[in-house]
Amino acid sequence: MSAQIHFRYRHRRGEFELLVDSQVPGKGVTALFGRSGSGKTSLLRCLAGLERPDEAYLAIGDEVLHDSRSGHFVPPEERGFGYVFQEGALFPHLSVAANLAYGLKRTPAAQQRQALAPVVELLGLGPLMQQYPAQLSGGEKQRVAIGRALLSSPRTLLMDEPLAALDRQHKNEILPYLERLHREVALPVLYITHDPQEMTRIADHLLLLDSGRVIAQGPLDEVLARPELPLSRTEDAAVAVTATVIAQETEFDLTRLAFSGGELLVGRIDAPVTSQVRVQIHARDVSLALTPPAQSSILNILPARVVALESHDRGRMVVRLDLEGTAILARITRKSAAQLAVREGSQLFAQIKGVSLLA
Repeated sequence: MSAQIHFRYRHRRGEFELLVDSQVPGKGVTALFGRSGSGKTSLLRCLAGLERPDEAYLAIGDEVLHDSRSGHFVPPEERGFGYVFQEGALFPHLSVAANLAYGLKRTPAAQQRQALAPVVELLGLGPLMQQYPAQLSGGEKQRVAIGRALLSSPRTLLMDEPLAALDRQHKNEILPYLERLHREVALPVLYITHDPQEMTRIADHLLLLDSGRVIAQGPLDEVLARPELPLSRTEDAAVAVTATVIAQETEFDLTRLAFSGGELLVGRIDAPVTSQVRVQIHARDVSLALTPPAQSSILNILPARVVALESHDRGRMVVRLDLEGTAILARITRKSAAQLAVREGSQLFAQIKGVSLLA
């Protein structure tokens, strides 16, 4: 089992105070999510050793890297963390190949866990090797920055909003590389983002920050499905569901998926049967019924149990539903909740109007 990362910080700068005490998994991608000014970058810089908090404790498993009470402090260059900044921070006078070589040189040969060729192939850097940063697009620069960080053979990768400077088109170009990194490289990643779609596509675990405090943490699917959290109040409130492709309905350009709550029909996915995919279900695309409609244009109608309700503004409510072990959210009006007598424990049917592939 991978060693957990445990950190505890009190870090005051002016009017802002970071006050956290958390543990995150030592595997997969943990997203640090929150609005601007919530403390995400301050936390990452404390973890990297780039800032010295007033009070600090950081350990990976049994290895303590920082303990302010005893005065123990491992400097940044000895922590074994790879750091990817928002702007990539490449050396402008070096080619892509030389920037990558710099990452390799940071680690003695006997301790190198990443080789150049696999990283170049993983991130699609082959055609760029002789170019210089000024010749690269924003997305290409970030792929090189990620490659350089990987080649330093870090024990953990810290990524500070690596896609923040990119428009949606360029984000969509680089996200498949991040997903591939997630699948193929056994390396824990702490990933800052303020983009819900980005978070939902690549994260396994979520640390939700607000005003310097951790207000929720846990597996991504569990935290996204909590109706009392601020995430559920946004128009884009959604959950991520992992499902398996079980059939293609070629006549209608649909794909049939199976998950713990039953089956879903979605727009055609070009993936072989038995492959796993991650899909997104928005709260706004889920309505409720007491009985399954006899005739309906909605293809996905599944039995569900109400787990929790939360009143929001403008006469709306968010309902957490359990579909045989999978949690989803539905956004309905308070009037609809009253007419259907929706309460905790109610058995009803979730009508899922839209399911989108996270890819």
